[in-house]
Amino acid sequence: MPRVAIHEPDRGSITPYALIFITVLLLFVGLVVDVGNKLRAGWEAVGIAEEAARAGAGQIDRAAAYRGDRLVIDRGAALRAAQAHLSNSGRQGSVAISGPTSVRVTVTVAKKTWLLSLVGLSSVSMTAHADADLVAGVEGPNR
Repeated sequence: MPRVAIHEPDRGSITPYALIFITVLLLFVGLVVDVGNKLRAGWEAVGIAEEAARAGAGQIDRAAAYRGDRLVIDRGAALRAAQAHLSNSGRQGSVAISGPTSVRVTVTVAKKTWLLSLVGLSSVSMTAHADADLVAGVEGPNR
């Protein structure tokens, strides 16, 4: 008579290697998400700074232009236009008139973190500066 082997049912178990692999994978994904948030904050800050600077630099001093003087920006209107663009975007920043035809805008954008919040870093931020000239156009961070 042949013997039938009786097997015990498989018991589910996870090896320490699988636990380590899953933990490292989650840490890696978390860091990728947080680094992506930092990159997005930088892109957003650059875009907002350039748009606000453009809005300010487009404010021509009409009185000087009608007199036939050199084209210059209307300082008050330029500051108001750039600040209005910043407030419409929901971001805080600073606006400065950097010459008779230039506006400089600085914006900081913060994004919440996912993994880094576990170690006390609840957000990452990036600051961008942009200069816009009435005649030349926008000069961003790497132009």
